[in-house]
Amino acid sequence: MTRSAPAEPTQRQVRLDSPFTDQKPGTSGLRKSSKQFEEPHYLESFIEAVFRILPGVQGGTLVLGGDGRYGNRRAIDVILRMGAAHGLAKVVVATDGVLSTPAASNLIRKRQAIGGIILSASHNPGGPDGDFGVKVNGANGGPTPASFTDAVYECTTTLDRYSIVEAAAIPLETPGTHSIGAMQVEVIDGVEDFVALMQQLFDFDRISDLIRGDFPLAFDAMHAVTGPYAKRVLEGLLGAPAGSVRNGVPLEDFGNGHPDPNLTYAHDLADLLLQGDSYRFGAACDGDGDRNMILGHHCFVNPSDSLAVLTANATVAPAYAGGLSGVARSMPTSAAVDVVAKELGINCYETPTGWKFFGNLLDAGQITLCGEESFGTGSNHVREKDGLWAVLFWLQILAERRCSVAEIMGQHWARFGRHYYSRHDYEAVASDAAHGLYDRLEGMLPGLIGQSFAGRSVSGADNFSYTDPIDQSVTSGQGLRILLDDGSRVVVRLSGTGTKGATIRVYLESYVPTSGDLNQDPQIALADMIQGINALAEIQQRTGMDTPTVIT
Repeated sequence: MTRSAPAEPTQRQVRLDSPFTDQKPGTSGLRKSSKQFEEPHYLESFIEAVFRILPGVQGGTLVLGGDGRYGNRRAIDVILRMGAAHGLAKVVVATDGVLSTPAASNLIRKRQAIGGIILSASHNPGGPDGDFGVKVNGANGGPTPASFTDAVYECTTTLDRYSIVEAAAIPLETPGTHSIGAMQVEVIDGVEDFVALMQQLFDFDRISDLIRGDFPLAFDAMHAVTGPYAKRVLEGLLGAPAGSVRNGVPLEDFGNGHPDPNLTYAHDLADLLLQGDSYRFGAACDGDGDRNMILGHHCFVNPSDSLAVLTANATVAPAYAGGLSGVARSMPTSAAVDVVAKELGINCYETPTGWKFFGNLLDAGQITLCGEESFGTGSNHVREKDGLWAVLFWLQILAERRCSVAEIMGQHWARFGRHYYSRHDYEAVASDAAHGLYDRLEGMLPGLIGQSFAGRSVSGADNFSYTDPIDQSVTSGQGLRILLDDGSRVVVRLSGTGTKGATIRVYLESYVPTSGDLNQDPQIALADMIQGINALAEIQQRTGMDTPTVIT
């Protein structure tokens, strides 16, 4: 443990020639290119607005860390010096500034902090030519609501100065206590608290018995934040052989990779499990550790099915042995979990995309588990999705049931039926073309009702709107839905998480009951719907793309 003497900082007011007009946060904070965040005063402007709007800054405690991408250390230094200028009493920082998003959520709650600043662009590429991001979490450990991010944005549009102190950079290599003027900086082991939480939720002895037997597994950290966490848990505590955690050292550019755990960007892992015979279980997490992909021997688990399986088997984990209060899914996520919830006799909520919408339900005790089709699942243990938590949950189920991932999926479909599901992403589409496609399709929706689509009849078509059952707030414009008479549906959304052009996401879902064919390839099972939406929305014609960038 190191300790440095208090510095005597000099406080400055830095004037801006003009305010920035492009700092409106999306669903996961402010994401821009690394180069844009390196523009003079750009980062400082946004952080100034955050400190002006965030409640409790004067005399409060803040959690700070990121996924280790390029720009992480510089941003931490700036935020610490600005925090001191704004009167923070303490900032808790992880060693090397590397802290996963779920671990940050846990620390905020454990330390009763006013909130946290998480430096990440999640699954977006990193490095000087990649992306950077700043996300603010509230005192409950979850993403701040739209009212907060809107207020921050409004502040940035009129900002004429920011406050910062001049002080030496705080060393982050080892745990220790330091000071910047009256503000204490506590550098901690960012892995320790999170691992202790996981040990409270799951039966590590039982999982270890599985792993130490004939159960070879591969975990791909994608050179992102979960490497140190996975090594300590999977190899250190559970007994997986050394090397089971691949790409486990966080790198500023993620090894020149794209830290998005799906079949396209984690293709090396996918090939090991889907084509090879050496491993029984595989998993990957994204840049900041909140997303996960689950694989078995010759078996891919789509995230919608994963949420349903966790719900159906929840009581095998000690933390959920008493049952679930309810579950929730984002609107684009398949209704697989709805069927499970109905059989269990618990409520199932459908929310807009964005983890903050689950926060109210979790805080009110209405749900225990929640998830999104974008490879994110979580529970009431934190207020973020949690990739490594999901991996451990799957291992807990496998340790209890002692069968393969493929057998678990087959048994699940035989009991509940199968929701054939796929998402087609068209990335980096010219913004005008993407919005033109979307606006045209939205205008067509009222006239689709009663019409034929993919051999079915359209029973409903709308732009999804959500009324929060806790605070009654209304969120509209959340995605175009084409609902078919047999329960199938197509959803089209424009994504807000990219930084280059726009991403069009097309979600396709078709339910087959237990008496139907449960063993089709999803792309074949959904082929007529894929052709239908491509023709209706003129996707190829308007994007210039013959095939999606990513299919999951």
